[in-house]
Amino acid sequence: MTTKSKVQSRSGIKVHLVDGTYELFRNYFGAPKRTSPGGREVGATVGLLRTLVALLARPEVTHIACAFDHVIESFRNDLFAGYKTSEGIDQELLAQFPLAERAVAALGIVVWPMVEFEADDAVATAADRFSDLKNVDQVVICSPDKDFAQLVRGKKIVCWDRRREIILDENAVHQKFGVGPESIPDWLALVGDTADGYPGIQGWGEKSTSMVLSRYKHLEAIPNDVRKWKVPVSRAEFISENLERSRNEVLLFRQLATLRTDVPLAEKLYDLKWTGATSGFTKYCKKLGITGLQERVSDLRK
Repeated sequence: MTTKSKVQSRSGIKVHLVDGTYELFRNYFGAPKRTSPGGREVGATVGLLRTLVALLARPEVTHIACAFDHVIESFRNDLFAGYKTSEGIDQELLAQFPLAERAVAALGIVVWPMVEFEADDAVATAADRFSDLKNVDQVVICSPDKDFAQLVRGKKIVCWDRRREIILDENAVHQKFGVGPESIPDWLALVGDTADGYPGIQGWGEKSTSMVLSRYKHLEAIPNDVRKWKVPVSRAEFISENLERSRNEVLLFRQLATLRTDVPLAEKLYDLKWTGATSGFTKYCKKLGITGLQERVSDLRK
């Protein structure tokens, strides 16, 4: 069972990578509506800025970046027609993406606005790159999105659900999903991910998928002949037949679920060090109709 915890203080650099798309969605549906002096809906952007300032107030948050889906569509839409799109998303929310990106950049945080790739891919690339540096003690992915579980590595790369104060290290991934991080794309391919738009394979629930993958780890290693399975799964013949009929589809679903680590990010580690808001942050606060936030930001790190 996943336990609640706080991100522990460590001696080296801790890199925080924020899933800006998740945060903007969360604030759009969770924060109060708010209209700017110009009459524009900005509640999600204001909520996002407030959560980021609260994050920056923590002394261990020294190096930080925030990734956004500048457009919802990505290269994955070319691979699978049913993959998630911007269709059905409130226009008030979509209109805040460019505003939020500019406001976060004005706060002095590195922003990665993704077009061909997804925000998740930018986070995956950064986690892979910076976790290998000797002076980086830990990479903290600030998101509860289960896709990020595949990136977890021991206690070096962890996922942090800030709202519920839950940390997923490698042991916690095993406890939650029944498999290790390396099997998460296979797990998602079999179970499906409605948020991303791919259905998984009929009959493969979370429990059966965890049992099979805990033994075989990856799709290719699951025997075609169910009589060779060495796991006591209920309805084994039924789910095995469904898998065999859908081998090509499930491999595609795994490709969709696998985060890319080859996004061309220009920034080095020192670029992620937060040194304060830019001179334009006050302008954005006025544009959004926020009072008091710029003073809070100025007081940080004093």
